[in-house]
Amino acid sequence: MNELGTRLKKAREYLGLTQEDVSKLIGVSRVIITNIEAGTRKVSAEELAKFSKIYGWSMEELLEGERKEEKIPMFARTFNELSKEDQEEIINLIKFKKMYKDKKVIE
Repeated sequence: MNELGTRLKKAREYLGLTQEDVSKLIGVSRVIITNIEAGTRKVSAEELAKFSKIYGWSMEELLEGERKEEKIPMFARTFNELSKEDQEEIINLIKFKKMYKDKKVIE
């Protein structure tokens, strides 16, 4: 496992997210998340930006490994405690909100 992959895995586990959760949020397959964390697949700049938003780390922090301590939002701490159905509903709401925001900016 490479250093970036290790950091991404630790950040994901710290937030209580599964590889499946992250794959849905980023829009890739779970296998791609597995390969990124294992260091067998490189991360694109676009993917790194998405990891950054999901995990609350800057891209520099992910790449360099130095984390500035911040409080983790309640959402991130309790997400994994929800049922899979509730998690899926939240992920869908996030996607809808983003699509709505992107559409509103374009108009």
